[in-house]
Amino acid sequence: MKDRAFHIHITGASGSGVSTLGHALAARLQLTHLDTDDFYWEATDPPYQLKRPIDKRLDRIRRAFEEAHQGWVLSGSLDSWGEPLVNLFDLVVFIETPAKVRLERLRSRELARHGAEALAPGGAMHATHTAFMAWAACYERGDRSGRSLTGHRAWLQVLPCPWLHVEGIRPVETLVEDIEAGLAELQT
Repeated sequence: MKDRAFHIHITGASGSGVSTLGHALAARLQLTHLDTDDFYWEATDPPYQLKRPIDKRLDRIRRAFEEAHQGWVLSGSLDSWGEPLVNLFDLVVFIETPAKVRLERLRSRELARHGAEALAPGGAMHATHTAFMAWAACYERGDRSGRSLTGHRAWLQVLPCPWLHVEGIRPVETLVEDIEAGLAELQT
């Protein structure tokens, strides 16, 4: 399938399966996997406390792109800061997953990542976790700043590259196959 260096961006709501799909697709196509969170956030303890300045995010991500000679899959959201990168994409994949499924995935992920003690009232991550879950629950309504379904749909319509919509409740392997088929069409 892979006979060129693809540059693919996968985006969607938090908990929709963006990172999981990104890892799987990158492994299948033998591409470098990158995640926007690694560029967006400074390394802090606890994590996700300090946003990196936009110019530094863009510099770091461009360097990572340059180092990924075999191509890359970028998972995550570029909302409000990644516009200078969109001309580099061969394909954007938008993954949409029902809110109930997303929020349960997020609860499980946060628990596995930080532990029950850190998320409990008084824990090191409690306030951050509570705010994050409240923010994530607003994606479909779009009544808070940041990522929203309406915002993603509008962004997709003005992209300079093709995009593909996939359903995040389907098996990851099936989604990878769907994307491979979309990439094959791009090569014809």
